[in-house]
Amino acid sequence: MEDVKSNNSGLNNNDIESRSNLGDSSRVDLRNNSRRVVPDPVPAMETYMTFIQTYQSPLTKPKEYPAVQTLLLAYQSLGVVYGDLGTSPVNVFSSTRLTNLTEDDLLGTFSLIFWTLTLLVLVKYVFIVLHANDHGEGGTFALYSYLCRHINFRSKLTIHNVRMESDESMAYYSQESGSPLCSKTKKFLERSSAAQNFLTFVVLLGTCMVIGDGALTPATCVLSALQGIQSLSSKITQDHVVFMSVIMLIGLFMFQRCGTSKVSFCFTPVMLLWFATNVSVGIYNMFEYYPSVLKAVSPHYIVKFVSRNGKTAWNLLGAVFLSITGAEAMFADLGHFNKRAIQLAFSFVVYPSLVLSYAGETAYLVRYPENINNAYYSSLPKPVYWPMFVVSTLAAIVASQSMISATFSIVKQSLALGCFPRVNIIHTSSKHEGQIYSPEVNYILMILCVTLVLGFKGGVELANAYGVVVIWVMIITTFLTAFVMLIIWKTNIILILAFFLPFIIIEGCFMTSLLNKIPQGGWVPFAISAFFLTIMLSWTYGRSKKYEYEADRKMSLPDLDQMLSSFSTYRAPGICFFFTDLANGIPPIIRHYIQHTNSVREILVIVTVRTLPIKSVLLEERYNVGKLGVEGVYRCLIQFGYKDSQSMEGDDFVTSMITKLQDQAESTSEKQKIDAAADRGPVFVLGRTILKANKGWFARFTIEYLYRFLQKNSRAAISALQIPPDKTLQVGMLYEI
Repeated sequence: MEDVKSNNSGLNNNDIESRSNLGDSSRVDLRNNSRRVVPDPVPAMETYMTFIQTYQSPLTKPKEYPAVQTLLLAYQSLGVVYGDLGTSPVNVFSSTRLTNLTEDDLLGTFSLIFWTLTLLVLVKYVFIVLHANDHGEGGTFALYSYLCRHINFRSKLTIHNVRMESDESMAYYSQESGSPLCSKTKKFLERSSAAQNFLTFVVLLGTCMVIGDGALTPATCVLSALQGIQSLSSKITQDHVVFMSVIMLIGLFMFQRCGTSKVSFCFTPVMLLWFATNVSVGIYNMFEYYPSVLKAVSPHYIVKFVSRNGKTAWNLLGAVFLSITGAEAMFADLGHFNKRAIQLAFSFVVYPSLVLSYAGETAYLVRYPENINNAYYSSLPKPVYWPMFVVSTLAAIVASQSMISATFSIVKQSLALGCFPRVNIIHTSSKHEGQIYSPEVNYILMILCVTLVLGFKGGVELANAYGVVVIWVMIITTFLTAFVMLIIWKTNIILILAFFLPFIIIEGCFMTSLLNKIPQGGWVPFAISAFFLTIMLSWTYGRSKKYEYEADRKMSLPDLDQMLSSFSTYRAPGICFFFTDLANGIPPIIRHYIQHTNSVREILVIVTVRTLPIKSVLLEERYNVGKLGVEGVYRCLIQFGYKDSQSMEGDDFVTSMITKLQDQAESTSEKQKIDAAADRGPVFVLGRTILKANKGWFARFTIEYLYRFLQKNSRAAISALQIPPDKTLQVGMLYEI
């Protein structure tokens, strides 16, 4: 059912501006989980016809969290966000495969790890990228959504937006011209369809890569954690490890339905214990084996190492990059927590712990370089080996959580912009709108993870695949953040270059080194990404064609008035609620309905349903009704909070609607007609559209096979609405494009 958007997905994570042209323009202002109507100085473009609903930059400060709540969120983030990044010391040194090690080689490697953590994670993500959030949401899609609110995308292939020419003067959109370079860049992006299409493709690619990493990370983490059990007995084979990994992965994904808060409640103590024990072991190893190891924070050790080892040092970058896999989850998981909580947790817990842990491993290896292939476990003091082994195994399992939560978040953002097939999004918290769970996405990830474990059985290909696509996500994030700095923040060009050039050079070096892994198993996440990219591009293309068709063929008021005034059109008694997701204008399916039935109810209400990113909408402000100017025809925007019951069964919904319609009545006879129609009872009409491509083999294949398959197998657009089935009529229409 195409004519109502998925109500679970919402539109985005910002406040919402709803313009309803009800004779005079108005704006719905959302503050502190409530709504109030304030005057809108911008005149409507299509009087009496349009409901434009889009997100605005809030006129008040962003939501502020009390210090205690921020600290609690920072604590919870340790078990959700930092599992993957926090367990990296187990794998990095053992992945270097260096031989004939010298003290300078080890100090150079530690210096590379230290500065990679400091520059790419602490400086780039914590201090800069986290600020480029879209009202609390992070990730590549949040950056794209952030840009869309300041750049008017008009390309037919880009993600659909409902911005109108009359909206240009609204405070919601960026009006400041900024520097000449900023203005030229903005005008170029707004005028160039090729640039808009390319930017959309890059965003979708980055999103799919995060999903691909989200499928690979749990498989790799759980499998590597359980492989250590083989040291207990020679009778434990790799097949036993694979079987236990599958059971544990299924249990992990089943646990996701409990929600972010309960997951973090169980996982955070494990990660807190992990960080604390790593700090203790790291400090012990430093004093025991090489007290001056921290001198390697000087960058000149990197220069010495690279000049001495040449190509070997370049190949080593792939192993060093493993020290920051999971950093992208900090940004993608932002919606589950908040910016300050993420920053505090990394700066005061995760970062010091990682530095001291790597320093301790380096100090141990200076004394015992022959143990580099099992550096982490070899560096553990004998009395604490088995307790640390248990903790590290639990922590490695927890490490899966960061990318699972990140996948939920980016799918929700994709749904909000209409470029992912509709799936169920369940809000697991009434306090934090970003804490969500999607059953369909969860089960798809579970199937992919189990397939990877069974297919590769823990071979070297799976290990080589780990983290390969992350560098591409980071490069895409760097490009998009630079656009945000230029177009939205209006940062000085010197500061933009100071951000962009160093990070793109560093990430480019890592990317070229990681290319070596693609033939050896690194192709796996790219294959998963390509699978999801095909889905998202097909869905986005199909939806864009649908919106294009509806925009070109939507009815005008004179057309509707002429059809209803025709002698062949019978006005049957009663009231009809016709659901559509076309907020701007009257959809062509209504013309199709009237033409083929030659009748319409005396009272016709064209309904659009939206879910706002707030907990609840006040009942008296939930229904925004206006008269279209044609006798007996009204427009209604119904707005729910994400925790509101979307039930239209019983008498409450009809009674509320009748009350709102009575308020719009201009005469006693009109009120009597509304009452008489209500007495006859309502009928709910749902539109279903099917697309058919007439030109081009590519369009036919994409629309009639890929898009139609996704349309049939995704959730119905009105699946969240509880509509009485005995009063429901479905109307179908073929869109020939």
